[in-house]
Amino acid sequence: MIPGILRKVALGAVVTAALASTAHASECIAPANPGGGWDFTCRTIGKIMHDIGAVDDPIQVTNMAGAGGGVAYAHVVNERGSDEDLIIAASSATATRLAQNAYGGATYDQVRFLGAIGADPGVIVVGKDSPFQSLTELMDAVKSDPQSVSFAGGSAVGGFDHLKVLMALRRSGFEDIRAVKYIGLDGGADAITQTIGGFTQAMTGDISEVIGFLKAGDIRVLASFTDERIPGFEDIPTAKEQGVDVVAVNWRGLYVPKDISEDAYRRWSDALAQVGDSPEWAAAMEANGLAPFNRVGDDFQSYVSDVILEVEALSREIGVIQ
Repeated sequence: MIPGILRKVALGAVVTAALASTAHASECIAPANPGGGWDFTCRTIGKIMHDIGAVDDPIQVTNMAGAGGGVAYAHVVNERGSDEDLIIAASSATATRLAQNAYGGATYDQVRFLGAIGADPGVIVVGKDSPFQSLTELMDAVKSDPQSVSFAGGSAVGGFDHLKVLMALRRSGFEDIRAVKYIGLDGGADAITQTIGGFTQAMTGDISEVIGFLKAGDIRVLASFTDERIPGFEDIPTAKEQGVDVVAVNWRGLYVPKDISEDAYRRWSDALAQVGDSPEWAAAMEANGLAPFNRVGDDFQSYVSDVILEVEALSREIGVIQ
């Protein structure tokens, strides 16, 4: 159970949501107001599921904003832990907040992660005139003199942009991650401006944030944190190709209540996999700047578990959590 204010707020949200619900209707909770990533996930995936026949009936969307997804999480855990007609939008931010205990004591094993079928790939960017020609060169510079390289990112210290860099350095054999210089700014545009201006040596963010600057020739992307090269940006090598075994993407996916049956879990897994394989979803990804990231079912649950454990360990090491 999740105690405290999150549960009280969640109960109030449920009353509003229940007025619009119909008995036994499948539902997708977007843990935010209309617009944005979680709302996109529910509305787009839910619509395609119905359009391609993966589910029989339309999926209604309920917006349940609050506490960065914590209100919806508390609602699912406390009130609907066995609801087999419910799916909930999630992203890398969900996993990061769970790892950093931002949901009032909630833990990731209180739900079951269903899958992700698209992602905004993480990237490391330098200015067009930077001396660094590869991710390996950049990592080596940090290892040689941590004070010589500073990173700008659009998230606060301890946020996912910061953690991407720490993951890459740790996988490169660098242990003193508290020595890494990171400047958290108000969004990716501010971060990349700092790098273009020479105030920082590199920017950590997502591909969607840098496309305009890349096309203008203001930057170079040293690496993407993806399994394979990003469609449409095949000239950008992955970190893995350069010997840094990191996958760090802002995935778009779903979780379900923990206590649903295996049959229900497989039903939703199969439906999500069908969406991921559909031309309708391919078109939606292209229109919204997403890249393929297909991990569904047990494979995805294992991936999220591993990421949360790594984020928790890194967050403790840099003092974000105790």
